[in-house]
This record gives sequence, structure tokens and C-alpha cells, in this order.
Amino acid sequence: MQVRSARDGHRRRVHASLAIAAAISAALAISACGHTPGKPVTDAGKRCGTSRTAADVPVTVEIDRGYASCGTALTVEKDYAQAIDQGKAPGNGGGGPVPVDGWVCQGFPTPQVLKTGDASKCTKGSNEILATLNT
Repeated sequence: MQVRSARDGHRRRVHASLAIAAAISAALAISACGHTPGKPVTDAGKRCGTSRTAADVPVTVEIDRGYASCGTALTVEKDYAQAIDQGKAPGNGGGGPVPVDGWVCQGFPTPQVLKTGDASKCTKGSNEILATLNT
């Protein structure tokens, strides 16, 4: 027969308390990063600032879907406008698709731009950057 002392019970309680504290710490670390377990990480709707199209039209750059840093979004839109300006876009309208820094960017046809205000989008996997006309 095994005899358990009060010290054994204390050790089990200490180990259980440490396990609970570790779980709480992990949960707090996750929530401090802005991520809720079970929810996808996204920056959708984040407005990053303004840029200009190749035709010098001011646009607002935002994350439309998924994740991208604002620095990346603004750089990709600037590089896309520069590629169009340099004639690197296929076709005669310069709408794209144009590869830019691992993203694929494409302008929308004028009727769609006038209807929606969306000037262009750049995608990389499931992530999407959108440039909309400033209103």
C-alpha cells in the first residue's frame, strides 16, 4: 500500500496551478496580438493612406481581403502605377494584369471605376489590396 503525504497533495496542486497559469498566459499572449482563437487573421477594411494612379488620379489604398501591411500595400500600388507608366502592362489600356513584387495587379474598366469607385486591385494568394477613387 502506498502512503501519500500532505506534501504529495501540495505538489499536485502546485503543478495544476502552474498548468492553469501557463494556459492563461498563452491565451493572453494570443489576445494581445489581436488574434482570437478560431477567427481568421485579417486586416480587411484597413485604410492605409493615399497614392496616385499612373494617370495621376488620387486613390485611397486599403486592405480589401486577408492581410498585408500598409507599407506593403502602398509600395505595391506605387510600383503598379510606375509599371503602367513605363509601359509594362499588356494591352493598349494598361489595365494589366501586371506582376508587382509577388502580387498581381489589374485596373478595372472605366465603366466599373465610375460605378464602384474601385480603380485597381492587387492580389497575392487570398490577400487583396484595393485602390479606390478619393471622394
